[in-house]
Amino acid sequence: MTTVSVAIVVVHVVDGTAVVAIGAKPLGAPAPTLHRTDLPNGLTVLSEAVPGARSVAFGAWIRAATLHERPEQMGVSHLLEHMVFKGTRSRTAQEIALSLETLGGSLDAYTEREHTSYQARVLDEHLPDAAHVIGELIFHPLLREEDLALERKVILEEISMVEDTPDDIIFDVHNRALWGDHPHGYAILGTRDTVKALGVPDIRELHTRAYHPGRVVVAASGRVEHDQLLETLQRAGWTELPMGDRTPFPIDPVEVAGPHAEHVKRKDIGQTHIVLGGQGIAHGDSRRFAFALIDMLLGGGMSSRLFQRVREELGLAYSVHSFSSSYADAGAHGVYVASAPESAQQAVDAVREVLRDVAAKGLSSAELAAGKRQLRGQLVMSMEGVSSRMYRAATTALYGEPYRTIDELMALVDAIDDDQVREVAHNFFDPDRHILVSLGPKAVR
Repeated sequence: MTTVSVAIVVVHVVDGTAVVAIGAKPLGAPAPTLHRTDLPNGLTVLSEAVPGARSVAFGAWIRAATLHERPEQMGVSHLLEHMVFKGTRSRTAQEIALSLETLGGSLDAYTEREHTSYQARVLDEHLPDAAHVIGELIFHPLLREEDLALERKVILEEISMVEDTPDDIIFDVHNRALWGDHPHGYAILGTRDTVKALGVPDIRELHTRAYHPGRVVVAASGRVEHDQLLETLQRAGWTELPMGDRTPFPIDPVEVAGPHAEHVKRKDIGQTHIVLGGQGIAHGDSRRFAFALIDMLLGGGMSSRLFQRVREELGLAYSVHSFSSSYADAGAHGVYVASAPESAQQAVDAVREVLRDVAAKGLSSAELAAGKRQLRGQLVMSMEGVSSRMYRAATTALYGEPYRTIDELMALVDAIDDDQVREVAHNFFDPDRHILVSLGPKAVR
């Protein structure tokens, strides 16, 4: 028997609310898997039921973060993310910490370049608790002066921790070298000077401007029904809040610096830490799967070209890998390697050799076939957790991307051809187009 999957979109309106169900429906089977509701107050709600799951991953994404900051307020989004945990109208900081952990769940948050996110993982029966806690954190924090003084010290310690971790700080160095004064190049934590200068008015101004339903995307995955999720959000007070100002934040056009080398001298560490990289691709770029395949084969694991050449054949590094980040308007990618100062230049030369080869020749047919199998496997396994499915659901709203079934994603991987690989390899992986940054006792070139 052959089962055929077809993409469907179902739209209906209930009391002025657009309800959309998106997904893949095997012929003869019931409901699509991903549901979306855009509420009248601007809140976007997505859910995906995962058969067999007993837990729920629940998250909220605020459409405001480092990319929307002014230079003198660098780090304010991250500081606000910390401050909301210091107390709300009905919970102390300790009560927030205990609220889900005592139920066997977890509560976390992070700030990235484009969004600030708050997430919980709980048993399905505790979804109302997660919705109440995260709703209070987002919409009803106290933001007190006495808490700011304490949390500022915590973030300064966090900055010190990064400064003491060269394989973290080298990526901030590369971002600044790549993006310059554009917010893409800002440190998410801010700087010591900006964090010390930020006050409660700055934090409250950002909270008023961004933390309202009109800028929030909610996603849940696991043992959850969409109507149940909407009812839960209503009982937790999410649906009655006003929309707020949805005017897009102004963002300067992205300009990427040309190829050059920069070095940060550090005599107190035993290795030279290096990033060689440049502009990547944005979300929604049709070449993303070809890019991901090349990136994976170059530096995605023990079988990758870089690992085999730099570590296994030459013994020049313990750690060497590729990385990439995609945003709505831009992307970045590169290779990280750490080596002893006396062998660092040889390591850089070896990385360039590998990159230059793939940029000039692309991939062999055998590599392309093997890469497709590997990428297909990674895609499927990454979608087997409720948290990863929650992230994917949120991405459809945050970046306006279509929801694709696993079969549809694998079909896109299978469609990668030699011409696309050669074009992507030439345009993005040529080391002569990259920026080289190093940190350690001795510079490389």
